[in-house]
Order: sequence, then structure tokens, then C-alpha cells
Amino acid sequence: MKPALGKKLGQDRTRTVTVVLSFAALTVFALFVLIVAFQDQLGLNSTALDKVRTNFINNFIVENRWLWLVDGLVQTLIITFFATLLGVAIGLLIAVVKVLDFAGKRIFFLTRFADIYLTVIRGTPVVVQLLIVYFVIFASLPVSKVVCAIAAFGINSGAYVAEIIRSGIMAVDRGQMEAGRSLGLTYATTMRKIILPQAVKNILPALFNELITLLKETAVVGYIAVADLTRAGDRIRSRTYDAMMPLLVVAAVYLVIVVGMTRLMARLERRLRRSDNR
Repeated sequence: MKPALGKKLGQDRTRTVTVVLSFAALTVFALFVLIVAFQDQLGLNSTALDKVRTNFINNFIVENRWLWLVDGLVQTLIITFFATLLGVAIGLLIAVVKVLDFAGKRIFFLTRFADIYLTVIRGTPVVVQLLIVYFVIFASLPVSKVVCAIAAFGINSGAYVAEIIRSGIMAVDRGQMEAGRSLGLTYATTMRKIILPQAVKNILPALFNELITLLKETAVVGYIAVADLTRAGDRIRSRTYDAMMPLLVVAAVYLVIVVGMTRLMARLERRLRRSDNR
């Protein structure tokens, strides 16, 4: 018990330090932006600040270029959200097929398909998969680029979600299945009402990590000309020839989202631990 408690405390301490450092970095960045924006009102006169202020105006104020970042963020969140739903649906189906195979209920066609799917998707880069979906699979169909991106990232995420769910199901004690079957429940009912609820609690942290990874992976949708957040920052760079400021802002936006999701996951984990101790 003591080693496990020490490990848990170490993980909590590391998570807390990460959140504090991220919050500090965001605070410094926000103060820097405010100082540059209100330089005259604060009575600060500096050639460096004047240059930074001019670059800030050229990058974000002229032509309302900050709206490009807002629109790109919306596209990024839309792709991430629907790709996550698709990935979880695919992952759950593949995981069930793999678990059935382990339990001796082998369905040859589905089992073989699941093996090939996991091997191919996990063995090839997501950028290549995105290009294949857009330029090969949907090349002759009137499908929007966003839908192609959702399909590509959902299919890619499904392979990793499948392994997460499969490992979560396999981690549940076999006695739980035997207890359900002894009560007269069918295999499907036992899996749905007894095994899966316990597995979900175990795999939530890994699923959140996959969601964060998926969010960052969507930065490559610019390869098919989707105006996501990263593409918007690069578009500003191509207009102003200033790479530092727009790309730093893009990185800061991703950081804010990831830190927020990390804190949400930490709170959820604490509530789950409290429910386990009841």
C-alpha cells in the first residue's frame, strides 16, 4: 500500500507542477500582450516595445487577421470532436471483436479484419492516411475537406482507442464475467452492464490522453488545405513574413486547451477515486 500511495502522490505532485508552470507561462504571455497593447497609456517608451507593438498590429489587427485564428480554432475543435466520436465508436467495435477472439468466440472475418486494421493504421503515419483519404478514397466524391479530415483522424484514432478499451476490458477480473453468467445474464448483457462500466473507469485517463494527442495531430490538416488553427497562423506568417508572433500565439492556444483538458481529467480522476473509497 505504501509504495502505491507514494507513487500516486508523486504523480499528483508532477501534475500540479506542470499545471502551475503552464499557468505561469500563460500569465507572463498575457501580461506581455497587455503591456505592448497599452504601451502609450502606461507611459512606456521603448524601441523594442514599439517594434513588437507594430508587429502585433500587423499580425492580428490589420485585416482582422485575429479572426482567422478564431475560425481556425473552430475548425480544429469541430474536427477533434467528431473524430473523437468516430474513433470511440470504431475502437469499441474493434475492441469487442478482439475480446471475443480472446474468449474463444472467434469470428474469422471480423477478427482478421480487426488484425489487419490495427496493423495498417498503427503502422503508417497519420499524414499519409489523411492524404489517402482525401486524394484517393474521396477524390471523386463531393465530400468537404473537413469531413475527409474527420474520417481520416477518426479511423486513425479508432485503432489506438481499440487497444485502450481492449486492455481496460481485459484488466477487469474474470470473476466478474463468471458472476454475471451465473446470475443468468447473457454474455452480451454481462459485458454491457458489468464489464464495460468497470473498464471505462480504468481507461478514462488513457482516453483523455488520446483525445489530447488527437487534438494536436489535427495540426496537419493543412496538407489538404483545411483552414485550421495551425493553418491560420501560417497564413498570417505568409502575409506579414513574421513567423515568431503568430506561431507563438497558435502554440499558446493549443497549450491553453491542453492544460484545461488536463485539469478536467485530474478533477475527474479525484472524483473517481473518492467513489472507489466509499
